[in-house]
Amino acid sequence: MVTLERQIHRVVGRMGDADLILETGLLAEQAGGAVTARWGDTMVLCTATMSRTAREGQDFFPLSVEYEERLYAAGRIPGSFMRREGRPSERAILTSRLIDRTLRPLFDKDILNEVQIILLSLSSDGQHSVDMLGILAASTALMISDIPWNGGVAGTRIGLLDGKFIVNPIADQIEQSTLDLRVSGTKDAINMVECAANEVDEATMLSALKLAHETIGGLIDLQMELVAKAAKEKAPVITAPYDEALFAEVRARCLPEIKQIVAEMTARDDRNEAMEVLRETVRSEYEARNAELPEDQQVNLKLVKEAVNATLKEEVRRRIVEDGIRPDGRDYTTIRPLSAQVGIIPRVHGSGLFQRGQTQVLTLATIGTPRDSQLLDGLELEDEKRYMHHYNFPPYSTGEAYPLRGVKRREVGHGALAENALLAMIPDEETFPYTIRLVSEVMSSNGSTSMASVCGSTLALMDAGVPIKRPVAGIAMGLIKEGDKVAVLTDIQGMEDHFGDMDFKVAGTERGITALQMDIKISGVTDEVMARALEQARVARLQILEVIKAALPAPRRELNPNAPRMITYKIDPEKIGAVIGPGGKTVRSIQDQCKVKIDISEEGVVFIAGQDAASAERALERVRAITDDIELGQIFTGRITRVETYGVFVEFMPNKEGLVHVSQLAQHRIENVADEFKLNDEIMVMVVDIDPSGRVRLSRQAVLEGWTVEEARARDGGTRSGGGRPNRGGNERGGGGGGRPRR
Repeated sequence: MVTLERQIHRVVGRMGDADLILETGLLAEQAGGAVTARWGDTMVLCTATMSRTAREGQDFFPLSVEYEERLYAAGRIPGSFMRREGRPSERAILTSRLIDRTLRPLFDKDILNEVQIILLSLSSDGQHSVDMLGILAASTALMISDIPWNGGVAGTRIGLLDGKFIVNPIADQIEQSTLDLRVSGTKDAINMVECAANEVDEATMLSALKLAHETIGGLIDLQMELVAKAAKEKAPVITAPYDEALFAEVRARCLPEIKQIVAEMTARDDRNEAMEVLRETVRSEYEARNAELPEDQQVNLKLVKEAVNATLKEEVRRRIVEDGIRPDGRDYTTIRPLSAQVGIIPRVHGSGLFQRGQTQVLTLATIGTPRDSQLLDGLELEDEKRYMHHYNFPPYSTGEAYPLRGVKRREVGHGALAENALLAMIPDEETFPYTIRLVSEVMSSNGSTSMASVCGSTLALMDAGVPIKRPVAGIAMGLIKEGDKVAVLTDIQGMEDHFGDMDFKVAGTERGITALQMDIKISGVTDEVMARALEQARVARLQILEVIKAALPAPRRELNPNAPRMITYKIDPEKIGAVIGPGGKTVRSIQDQCKVKIDISEEGVVFIAGQDAASAERALERVRAITDDIELGQIFTGRITRVETYGVFVEFMPNKEGLVHVSQLAQHRIENVADEFKLNDEIMVMVVDIDPSGRVRLSRQAVLEGWTVEEARARDGGTRSGGGRPNRGGNERGGGGGGRPRR
């Protein structure tokens, strides 16, 4: 028998509290590069593979990064009907985007070969996160592969607990941290930032970013150890065609007109229309020239269009860094005109419309009960969410028309960013026991709709009456870097985002930052640029908050009338079964009769949601009647369940009865009980006695006369120790004259 021999290479380092192991040679040997990365008992496999050909007509770099979450990694079976993983979870999509945004800037954008990065979760210990480990695995897989790439990179996470930074914290530490900062980059600079925070100030954030970058270098060094042992020779690639002479010729032809268009037309639509006319004019000129030339001498009309666009980009960037003038005429720090409105949509629980220039977002808030929370079926420790933010970017928002094919990864990412921005300001479940869903509908887009959705969401929450701690606003910063000249731009619009080098989104309150997201197209940015961007963002954020407060200074004092009303009540966990009843009979009865929804936690917290306060209060009375201990002197409205010659039995609480002796039924003498009281009649009664076995004695006359318990007992003509009948389940139904179990 021949034994299979593999050449396995492994390096070991340290990350946070546990060893970090990178290994190649055991798995996926046909991939261009394959690496397993293990941190604690969390392990991922990353493969990097490149096609040998390019698709016909392709004019962009086709990079895809996919993180495949497998529940076997945590020893779980998927909860779907099929019992297998279906579409990726939101967490998996966000992890894919995080890694993609780290890797993409370091590829040559002219490559046309398809590059595919696939990450597979093999093991998850619930404490050591996959995202930073995935960046490390992807970078290493690319470096040892045959794919040309300008890496490596690494990612690190920073937490803030009790005023001290924690490098690469575990999940339990992140749960208590006021900062969850994820940073990736090269040894020279940061190229990706993702952050959720609880009002962290700019100085602290800069310190955290600097610390994160300092730790990245050691992780890249560890990768280089494996590269030295196992790297493959880089393969040749197919690149997009480029004709330097043609580009120079088209530039000379177009530049004067482009200068005029950019200088004179500050309105986007006018500028776009003029540029489209110029593109068509130049294309027609070269098309006419081609008609007179042999086929082998004709120019590529697609390259002509690219040359026009490249000239436009060059002129826009030049004017910004040299003249200090942006395409719409603003300087570096001016924000476009702002507008904020609330309460513009009927029936919904809350609505906010925010507009900045041509960017307009409408956010709708919906308030629900605990049972409306989102159930999660992924590797993360949390199993449900009571606060959700969803973001939609329809084609009409940019004046386009294309098929709707479900939610895109970009929409998931923008929704998560806005969700993080407001998360720290959402009241806790004890203060506000509701489920909250926000949906941001982009009405018009010209730069930074994600930050506009943060502002719209703040307005919608306050309009709904959600007692958020403080309003949150967001702004997008941009960067243009030409040599040593750097321009940091406040409130970037679409053209500046498209032609610029950085998109840096910052959200927060008047006290500090609550969310960050940075994507760049160059290799990285320096600490000085980060500091300038954060300070300009702080100033802009405060201006936007003033506009939001002018529309609605604080959350409305009452919930929207269309929102459900919630009451919470703590009961003894041992009495949960009594409230639920056999097969859920009791709780369904309360819900049906009071028109409410009831949820009960394992700790005994009862959540009662009704369409109005009165229905919720009625249901609470029913719950209290089941769970509270009966006290002498309490008065109830009860229903007669049995009529006897010596009195009547009254159900004064669910599943609890007591006897009203004939002597306590009225202010006058009763000769025949059945003549005056009928089955199912409602009467008011007072609890006047409870015997050691739990049987209850009631008095109607005490209510009519206004007697005390002692006075009612003194006038009771019956025997207080008379028989009763116990109900099923052990609750005593008071009474007299002997009894039997009720069925």
